[in-house]
Amino acid sequence: MEPGGRPEAGAEPGGAAEAGAEQGGGRFGLGTASALVVGSVIGTGVFALPSALAVFGPISLVAFGLVTIGAIALALTFRALAVRLPGAGGPYVYAREAFGEFAGFLIAWSYWITAWAGNAAIVVAWVGYVEVFWNTGHEVGWSIVIALTGLLLPALVNLMGLRSFAAFQVVATVLKFIPLLFMATVGLLFVNTANFGEFNAGGTSWLGAISAAGAIALFSYLGIETASVAAGRVRDPRRNVGRATVLGTLACAVVYILGTVTVFGTVAHDDLVSSTAPFTDSANAIFGGEWAGATVAAAAVVSGFGALVGWTLIVAEMPRAAAQDGLFPAAFARQTRAGVPAFGIVVSTLLAAGLTVVSYTSFEQVFITVVLLSVLTSVVPYLLAAAAQLYWLRTEGRRLRAGHLARDVTVSALALAFGFWALAGSGYQAVYYGTFCLLLGVPVYVWVKARRGSYGQSPAVAR
Repeated sequence: MEPGGRPEAGAEPGGAAEAGAEQGGGRFGLGTASALVVGSVIGTGVFALPSALAVFGPISLVAFGLVTIGAIALALTFRALAVRLPGAGGPYVYAREAFGEFAGFLIAWSYWITAWAGNAAIVVAWVGYVEVFWNTGHEVGWSIVIALTGLLLPALVNLMGLRSFAAFQVVATVLKFIPLLFMATVGLLFVNTANFGEFNAGGTSWLGAISAAGAIALFSYLGIETASVAAGRVRDPRRNVGRATVLGTLACAVVYILGTVTVFGTVAHDDLVSSTAPFTDSANAIFGGEWAGATVAAAAVVSGFGALVGWTLIVAEMPRAAAQDGLFPAAFARQTRAGVPAFGIVVSTLLAAGLTVVSYTSFEQVFITVVLLSVLTSVVPYLLAAAAQLYWLRTEGRRLRAGHLARDVTVSALALAFGFWALAGSGYQAVYYGTFCLLLGVPVYVWVKARRGSYGQSPAVAR
């Protein structure tokens, strides 16, 4: 490794990570990698999103379209980065190799917060659909019990080992994708434009409404990078990680946009704003009675649980990679005989549980508050990943054909601009809490660096 963080000539970035994973066995292919992306992206966020966006009115669909373009740009950027650096860690590895270990640490720290805070947001939305069947009065005490159960069980699935994770993730993805696809296709036939309400219902400027709605909509795409984060567990990561990322993002985009249009067009605007299970209300409006809504609610419960299983794996993967490089406390690098980073899973689950309890007891808008915190901390890894790609295109672009260089620079620049736009739309409160959480990592970095007894840049440790 050269002092500036760039690989030496002839070196194969991520090779050690791949070799280590190969020796550990239990790696999964394109199908499971794609299921990991879809399963992590389509959690309960999409099932709760229409209610959160309804506050802004149909103008939020414009924001959703713009967010989708940005998400696809990010997916293409991650595909290019996965070819260059196929090792585990995703955005952490990209930032570390391009900008040094402190940038890598900030990415690992920020993404770690995103993952466990995101689990809190997912489980809050998940509870809304569980309560279609139980605790229909939404008593806070029982809501907290349901939420904590929804965090504990996915942790147990992951602690059992990778094989149980892979099997469950594929089954959960299929079970939840089919009902969503149905709502996004057949449901469009029942749309009534009278239900959409005022185009800009929030009363703010168009630009302000689109930015604010876009920040919330971005939460629904968190997870497109999960295949790259878990690249060390994927067979042939140079080929499969990028393909899984793009295919998973495109599949999610189709059901997201069309499904949200269906809900907007089948549930009256005022009812949608106050709904805790908008897809259930939409199904009931389409077919009448309660059976259709109950079916969709069951699919949402499975969907959320599958997403929690996937994110509980991911929440421990990036700190594990950073710990192996000496940039996170060493305990995060420890694995069981089955290759499971148990310490990271347990600690992250406890933090998510704590945030969930605080959210239910302190925040008036529980889902939106936690969503915006997760979005802000996720934007930092996205920004630096896109910046890393632009850095390499600038320093090594002469090796590419002009057409390919122009295309790649345009895509990466779009991904970078998308990150700044999402940051601006998160709002002052989210920026305050997110920045505070991000800077809390600085003392941790100082402590880890001092214990390691190193000064300046240090070489990466082979994973």
